[in-house]
Formats: sequence, structure tokens, C-alpha cells
Amino acid sequence: MVRRLLDNHEGRFTRFLEVMPGLLAWTIILFPAIGGFFVPEAVAYFVLSFVAYWFFRSFQAAILGPRGYFLFKIAEKTNWKQAWENFRKEKLEWDKIRHVIIVPNYNETKEKLTHTISSFAAQKQIDTNNILVFLAMEARAPDAKTRANALIKKFEKTFGGIYATYHPDNIPGEIRGKASNEAWSAKEAVKILKKLKIDIENVTVTSCDADTNFHPLYFAALTYSFSTHKHKYERFWQSPILWYNNLRRVPFPIRVVGVVGHAVQLSALQEPTRLIFSQSCYSLSFKLLKDVGYWHTNIIPEDWHLFLQSFFAKHGKVEVEPIFLPTSIDAPEAKTWLGSLRNRYEQTKRHAWGATDIPYAIKEAIRHPEIPILTRILRVYKLIETHAIWSTNWFILTLGATLPVVLNPAFARTSLGYTLPKLSQAILTICLLALFVTIVLDFFLRPKSARPKNFWEVIGEVFQWITLPVATLFLNVLPGLDSHTRLMLGKRLEYKVTEKI
Repeated sequence: MVRRLLDNHEGRFTRFLEVMPGLLAWTIILFPAIGGFFVPEAVAYFVLSFVAYWFFRSFQAAILGPRGYFLFKIAEKTNWKQAWENFRKEKLEWDKIRHVIIVPNYNETKEKLTHTISSFAAQKQIDTNNILVFLAMEARAPDAKTRANALIKKFEKTFGGIYATYHPDNIPGEIRGKASNEAWSAKEAVKILKKLKIDIENVTVTSCDADTNFHPLYFAALTYSFSTHKHKYERFWQSPILWYNNLRRVPFPIRVVGVVGHAVQLSALQEPTRLIFSQSCYSLSFKLLKDVGYWHTNIIPEDWHLFLQSFFAKHGKVEVEPIFLPTSIDAPEAKTWLGSLRNRYEQTKRHAWGATDIPYAIKEAIRHPEIPILTRILRVYKLIETHAIWSTNWFILTLGATLPVVLNPAFARTSLGYTLPKLSQAILTICLLALFVTIVLDFFLRPKSARPKNFWEVIGEVFQWITLPVATLFLNVLPGLDSHTRLMLGKRLEYKVTEKI
């Protein structure tokens, strides 16, 4: 019945699902205020349940984050080629594996791209002749060919090949952005692989931003995992994405939300449920990418979407494998302090537009009954949970326990009304211990270039944490709510490239 409804009224069904993230967010935000008058007990139990959930997630990050740091250290000391030689089961030949790296960019400078490509050239334990770099240029970008040709000339003897592709503008049905550019570049890469007589089953493809710096052992670890994994054609590989390229230069509100995000990422990669999604910079087999039809060209956030696209195309068998070697990128930055904050807001709003994956995932879950129902439910739930918490957590944690008591004096005089704010505050105070672990973890994760240089910078780093509630509201929660509300109202979002300096 639901399948028939979807097939006969897909447009209306999709629009109904697009309203859901924003409607859910505003319902959660307004529930403590409106429900405080009519069902204060229900509000109290809802708030306490959310605070308990937050307590669990905070300490999960505080435990798994440091564990991830020690996994870094193990990975950095591993001789991946030797580990491959010691692997006794069936495996691909080490030297036959090729790595295609697609670098989508618009108007990034030659210097910025040089820094990124240099991190490919610095890879250890593998032959860089096994790396093929594709500069995914936009044909409409000023001086695209001039910049590409200069980079090709500089690195032509470093890799097995470095090429430029030029994504045409205004292709019918496409949306300007990373996904459509990457799809064009990948299709051009297939033609080149055929000319070079390289078997696509021996090739990985890595999507990365123009400011990405991979760990020197990333592609050695990827070679090992890809060559030995039993389900290599149904896997993504993901490393933790850390904002350390320019962390000391960006405004402190951006730093504090970024540092918290680092611990959350490390924790997410170790999620016991394995409900992990690809994010920002990731790798997969080129065979899988081709099998699922490359990136969809009519979407904006492409990372989670490509995973879902692959997950459903391969009947729910696709998963993400972590690579515990840090990948460093730029935090949002502009020429001015306020400009940097604006960049961060716009970037977060664009990421939150990934709520468009919720309608897509629900429709695909309906269309794929061959996938176990619990597997489908958990994937859709993870999407909804992520976006719902994204745009609502601040309001529940800061106002949820107070509003019912303030707005309903009769409820405030009850035992539950008296206990609610005190118990909520006590739990959140304990959560500060998890935050402290996150701060210490960040210190050990940072490269020396990103650490405080003197006593006053240390003091500044300590005091910046006072701004965390305000920074989280304006740089994480509100842009997320902005994006979800736009989707609810049918106001489409256009792709805006984050400025790189």
C-alpha cells in the first residue's frame, strides 16, 4: 500500500517528507513552552530523557575519543606493506592497486591546491606512481585551465598521472556543486583508466576537498584494507576529519565548536552499532562508484547521500570502515573576523541541507523490501536523529528544564516541578567532565603548529571555552535550524563555495 502510494504520488509524498525535519525541530523546540501549560509532566520526562541521552553521548565521546587517539598511534607505527605480506588469506596484489583522487574545486588558488597535492606526494609505504590525481575544475571558473596546467606541470613526474577535467556549466537537471563536478570528473577518469588498461576492480577512488591534507600513511592503510577486505566492493573508508590546517588563525568561536566536533567524529567512527556514514573526505572502490551510477548530480551535500545511494543499490550490504589516521582540513576562514563567522554559518547551513537525504532514504527504504526491515529502520532513524538533535539540542539543554517551571507556577510547586531543574542541572554539570576530556584530547591530537605558543595563548584557550554555549547556538544550532526551516517552507538552497584563504 505504501509502495503504491509512493509510486502514484511521489511528488506529494516527497514534499510531505521534506516538511518533516523542520516540523519535527520546531515541535521539539516549542514543546517545553507550550507543553509546560498543558502537559508539564510529559515535558519534564521528555527533558530528563533528553538530558540522559546527552549524558550518554557526552561520555561515549569522552571514552571513545581517547581510544581513537591510541588507535592513531598504533596506525602510525604500522608497516602496512609488511602487514599485507603477513596476511594469509586471499588478497589483491599490493603493486597493482591504484588510487584515483578527485579534487573538486572552483576558484581555489594554485598555492592552496599545491599544498593539498603535496600531501598526496608525501605518501609513504606506497609508490606514488600508483596514485592518479584528477583536478576537477569548473569550466566557468576564472583561469581554470591556467591554474590546472601549472599544477600538472609541477607534479607531472610525481604521480602515475595528474589530469584536469572541466565540468561544463548549466547541464540540464544538475545543481552546481561538488557532487555534479565529481561525477563529471569520475566519468572522465574511467575513460583514462581504460586507455591505461587499468582494471577498475583494482582501483579505489577518493573524494577530497581542495584544502585536504592526508596523513602520510593514509593511502598505505587504504591499500592494505582494500586489498585484504572480503567485502571490498561494498565498503567506504573514512578517516577522522580535523580542522588543524588553520585552527590558530580562525576566531575562537569557530575553534571551540571544531574541537568538540573532533571528539564526536572519533567517537562516531567507533560506533558499536556501525551506523557510520561517509563524511567530507572518503574513499571507496571505483567499481562500487561506477555500479551505483556515480554521484547524483541534483543534490548538494554529497557524502551521506552517496553512501545511502550505495547502501540501497547494494541491498543494505554497504558499510563504512574507519582508518584511524587523521585527515586535516581548513576551518572556515575569511579575510575578516566576522567574515570567518559568516563562512562557518553558511558552511553549517549547507551541511544541514543534508536533511534532504531523509526523504530520499525513506523512499528508498520503501522500495527495497529485500533489505531486512530493522536494517532499513536503523539507517533512517540515524538520519532523523542526527538532524533533529542538530537543530534542537541547545534549546532543550538550556531552556527545557526551566520553561515549564517558570510558565506554570502550579507545576513548580509539585515534587517533579521542584526536582526537574535541579536534576537536569546536576547531570549537565557532570557532563563538564566529558568536556574536559575533550579539551585534553584536542591538545594531544593537535600538531605542534596548531598548539598555543606562549602563556597568554594558553590562557586565551582556557577562557575561550566560556563562549561554548553561545558559539554552539550561533555556529551550529541556528544554521541547522535555518536550513531545516528552509526545506520545510520549500525554499531551495544554492551551493555556496566556502572561501579559502
